[in-house]
Amino acid sequence: MSFWQNVLRILDADMTEPQPYGAFHLIVFALSIAIGIGLGLWHKKNGTPERVRHIVLGTSVLVILLEVYKLINFSFSYENGITFDFAWDAFPWQFCSTPMYVGLLAGLTRKGKLHESLCAYLATYALFAGLIVMIIPTSIFIETIGINIQTSICHGSMISIAIYLMYSGYVKVENKTILKAIPVFAVAILVAMILNEVGHMTGLTEEHYFNMFYFSRHEDPHLPIYSLVQPLVPYPVSLIIYIGGFTLAAYLMLVGAMGIRKLSALPKHKTAIVK
Repeated sequence: MSFWQNVLRILDADMTEPQPYGAFHLIVFALSIAIGIGLGLWHKKNGTPERVRHIVLGTSVLVILLEVYKLINFSFSYENGITFDFAWDAFPWQFCSTPMYVGLLAGLTRKGKLHESLCAYLATYALFAGLIVMIIPTSIFIETIGINIQTSICHGSMISIAIYLMYSGYVKVENKTILKAIPVFAVAILVAMILNEVGHMTGLTEEHYFNMFYFSRHEDPHLPIYSLVQPLVPYPVSLIIYIGGFTLAAYLMLVGAMGIRKLSALPKHKTAIVK
């Protein structure tokens, strides 16, 4: 058996499914934050714009490779011989999938408006995507070792890279940063809408669950809060609410970062010595 066959066999092995706020989950969450802060501190001493690009690019390549592994794992079955049935429900264009593509482009482009918009997205929308999954980890862990590693790195790296970009000062922690990020989110939304319509028109959704960004008008919604809104209002209105809600959440990530920066800049008062 080859080295890579052994690796895949180990990754496909079973483990006890990690529970929300159990040891595995909390360690992954803590490491995600610690790595981001560590990279930010390192950048202040040794960082350069080129190194930022390389780290963002390398992280994205790693996440993309792990995404390919996930699709292979979900699409192949070995119970009765080797069979293949593409896992359309895991098609990699969800909100949490976009950071790997955005990071790849950010790593390949140099300083300029496009690069700044891509990095602003990673520091706001992607941070929200990673945090919301870590705060409400209801369905990300399963009983397969490899998939749990994949989802931990995928979602954890969103937090790490966002903290790194803002802590290092590479992305400016100011209100207008969200304005740079919105066009990237708009493109991601447009692609998801096109994919959902193509999936419906081709009959794909008749046999498979296919719901990019989970806002398709052809599928029942199951996102928290949004699943209550979509059935009550016309689809265009629910889509506007979806976009507005996610943008507000992304902006709150920025507000939180601005608050932390102000608190960290407060002068430290020395305790008076009473003689």
